[in-house]
Amino acid sequence: MDLQIIQNKIFEVRGCRVMLDFHLAELYQVETRALKQAVKRNLSRFPSDFAFQLTKDEWQGLITNCDKFPENIRHTPTSPLAFLEQGVAMLSSVLRSQTAIDVNISIMRAFVLMRQMSIGYEELLKRIEELEQSTDAQFSEVYQALTQLLSKPEPKPRKPIGYRTYDE
Repeated sequence: MDLQIIQNKIFEVRGCRVMLDFHLAELYQVETRALKQAVKRNLSRFPSDFAFQLTKDEWQGLITNCDKFPENIRHTPTSPLAFLEQGVAMLSSVLRSQTAIDVNISIMRAFVLMRQMSIGYEELLKRIEELEQSTDAQFSEVYQALTQLLSKPEPKPRKPIGYRTYDE
């Protein structure tokens, strides 16, 4: 299974990367209804940090920001379930088909790849900030030197040459 296809189905909700129930059902080649029934039959395996129901506002936000959802999904009366990485792993034990196992392996690889990419971005961001700080310091020094060169020193009062008279 192509990891890019799976990565396009991973969204960020509540600060966590999640996959939605209809995308998982599509990948596992089952109906969304069947997937939700399997989850409801095994609710003890899906605590709130594994899977949660999107609020209407979260669902509307996803619909607004993402045009990848089919038209029939956009207008469903209930908002979808969102599965975190651990919830997706738990789904394979609930569905128990070879397809579920194979797809689950691909999904786990996609989550790991995205985590590695985000770590790479964090390191890159840190390096850029370090470079900005060092170049800011260098530019500050150059600016000070140029300012010093361009500013004309005030002439010091010179002692007159010759004899001085005391009337002055």
